[in-house]
Amino acid sequence: MINYSLEASGLNKSFGRRLIFNDLQFKFDKSGVYGISGPNGSGKSTLVKIIAGIIGASQGKIFHKLDEKEIAEEHIHNHIGFVSPYLVLYEEFTTYENLKLFADIRGVKFNQERVDYLLNKFLIFKRKDDLLKTYSSGMKQRVKFIFALMHSPQLLILDEPTSNLDDEGKNSVYEIVKEEGQKNIVLIASNEKNDLELCDDTVYLEKYKN
Repeated sequence: MINYSLEASGLNKSFGRRLIFNDLQFKFDKSGVYGISGPNGSGKSTLVKIIAGIIGASQGKIFHKLDEKEIAEEHIHNHIGFVSPYLVLYEEFTTYENLKLFADIRGVKFNQERVDYLLNKFLIFKRKDDLLKTYSSGMKQRVKFIFALMHSPQLLILDEPTSNLDDEGKNSVYEIVKEEGQKNIVLIASNEKNDLELCDDTVYLEKYKN
């Protein structure tokens, strides 16, 4: 049984006079796949950045809890995996070098068995020692998934997860999403029909504009 929960209480975000969303409420306390949807510019990426602790809310709060105890903001990164098109990898390093560096930054042990499993899952194991600058955009997207998953997070946040991926890459993502959703919380911010069809419940941001 999952012991992690994510809750938004009275969440508001504005940029100057522009309201992004207001009085946003949700609570996910069971393993599963959950969606965040809305038109382009509705605040999907803004919301996932707030959830991940990258930016702050204007009002309200996000609660991350483990065993019903709130996780301190400075420790949230130990419990989440985050995938987005705007995350930057080091082009002059190989995949292995990138992943080892990220493990060091997180302060976690580099689990080679777990990493090799994910490299095989995303079909890039044979390219693990190649420089990232030789990768296609879709292959780089797969590396971001491995980075997000290699420390076995309880919360996986995916912002437009299938962008830049071919059908083979999308199928790998959907397999991982279903697998992770059996034991953890997976959050998908997307307008793609196939992405949202995986979700047990979806937050529609257009409901929180007033």
